[in-house]
Amino acid sequence: MTVVSLRPSGFDELGLRRALSDRLLPFLVAAMAFLAALALAGWVGAASLARDWQAGSGSVLTIQVPHPSEPAGSGDSTRGGPGDGTRAAIGDSTRVARVLAVLAGTPGIESARQLTDDELAALLRPWLGTGGGRLDLPLPAVIAVRLSDSEADLGPLTQRLTAEAPGVLVEGHGTWIGRLTKLARSLQACAGLALLLVVVVAAAVVAVATRSGLSVRRQAIEIVHGLGATDSYIAGRFAARATLLATVGGLAGAVLALPVLVTLAGLASPFTSDLDASRAPMAFLAALPTTIWASLVALPAGAAAIGFLTAQGTVRRWLRRMP
Repeated sequence: MTVVSLRPSGFDELGLRRALSDRLLPFLVAAMAFLAALALAGWVGAASLARDWQAGSGSVLTIQVPHPSEPAGSGDSTRGGPGDGTRAAIGDSTRVARVLAVLAGTPGIESARQLTDDELAALLRPWLGTGGGRLDLPLPAVIAVRLSDSEADLGPLTQRLTAEAPGVLVEGHGTWIGRLTKLARSLQACAGLALLLVVVVAAAVVAVATRSGLSVRRQAIEIVHGLGATDSYIAGRFAARATLLATVGGLAGAVLALPVLVTLAGLASPFTSDLDASRAPMAFLAALPTTIWASLVALPAGAAAIGFLTAQGTVRRWLRRMP
């Protein structure tokens, strides 16, 4: 026996198309999705910056050698012990050459390069202006060192350099990296709180819209309920409508957030990559982290889940209180 359904396809017996507007709710969900995308981008960006700072600046040392052109001193080259051949070979060299030689023979040092006069002038320009290079100042030699292990102990290296060229100043970036990492973690916490707030507000928006629709269609719901419609059926109808509208809003919010995220990627590119700004925006589209793309794709699904669960819970609570 074949059962023929008398309910036309797409028939809206509860009048949900009028009860849940297809204009206001998607607009509000789109705004929430847009803010969620920004919060997620802030979380991912802060984590990426902290990782780049730790991997980059954390393995870099700056060594200053006062009076770099003066002889290293014959007394240093006459001491016995390991490395006597190296000291004898560079015993008559300058202080900066002695330091470079020590660095070249130290395990764990990936590279060591002395900055040129032009590079030193560029470093001093913010404080001394463009005429700083013409000042008769006893500038130290500056050596940029990159370590193969950012966690290496700098104590023995500092002692060796001080013994070879007294007055050498070894500056690690660990303190600043620690502060910047704490700042990045704070930004992540703020982004996480903002995302949580957006989720709560989005759920509240769907709940208010659903309760408004229930109030508007109360008489129709009572009639359908009296004819035998179950709570699950009525809640499912509302949830399906809310899920559709929330999905549309989430998709719109993700699309609107994409150009903003591309612009932010362009602004942050000097800190995270070597992208040329003239290649924007296509280069910055490729520069967006995979996590950001995954978050944009997940926004409509997340909005749909919030719409479905909130509408289901709201309708079921309302039906339980209905006399």
